[in-house]
Amino acid sequence: MTEEELKYSYFDTEPVSDEILEKMDEMRKKGKLVPDLTLIKRPSQIAGIREAGRINTEVLDEVTRTIHAGMSTQQIDDIVREFTAKKEAICAPYKYDGFPKSVCTSLNNEVCHGIPARHRKLQDGDIINVDATTIFHGYYGDASRMFEIGNVSPKRKKLVEETKKCLEIGLAAAKPWATVGDIGAAIAKYAHSRGYSVVRELGGHGVGVDFHEDPFVAHEAKAGTGMVLVPGMVITIEPMINAGRAAVVIDPYNGWTIYTRDGSDSAQWEHTILITETGNEILSY
Repeated sequence: MTEEELKYSYFDTEPVSDEILEKMDEMRKKGKLVPDLTLIKRPSQIAGIREAGRINTEVLDEVTRTIHAGMSTQQIDDIVREFTAKKEAICAPYKYDGFPKSVCTSLNNEVCHGIPARHRKLQDGDIINVDATTIFHGYYGDASRMFEIGNVSPKRKKLVEETKKCLEIGLAAAKPWATVGDIGAAIAKYAHSRGYSVVRELGGHGVGVDFHEDPFVAHEAKAGTGMVLVPGMVITIEPMINAGRAAVVIDPYNGWTIYTRDGSDSAQWEHTILITETGNEILSY
């Protein structure tokens, strides 16, 4: 049996509990959108995803130890690639739909999917998001962190701090039998109260046995809408918060990097979480 087949074989050997199935049926009768059973991870799958998440966290810890003004974003990519290889794991972004590097490095007004390059040097006052995804034995861990380089302006520092608060608020809303809309509603309410906008075109997602799975986790949404969060689901929450307007544009040359349309700064923090029967567990941060 191949590794891919092994991942899905747990669907048969580790069934979803009767209690969860009954609750899902109850929610379905109320008109709620419930997940397909393949989106509910089984214990053996969760163990694999948890290990991939642990390695992914270590990758970002290594970046935290080494990032500094004057280094290039390509050096960050080198660190991620080499450290991941030492862990006998794989950098998921590399060659994913043609993405040319092992990690995303998004500076200042880059919302996400920044491509590392030798000529992109970190300068005093920059803010940068480093977004890493690791594959280990076929399972995925995904997270990103913001870094402040040197003497960052109070405005940028506040954006970074408030975006992290948005993530924390989203995590608090990610409860069993709530909906993905509850996450987006909570994040957007807080972000708007602080004078920021929320990127709507991009969001969190299911993850674990693939890089991107259902559901899409919007960070601006209506409470009570979207897919129900069932224990066993694994998702990312990764709010992208802009200092200016919400509109974004894609780089016409590389086809990947997303910028704020008005040139304002943007920040993002991302965790991978497991929905549990009592709340959630952070698997990668």
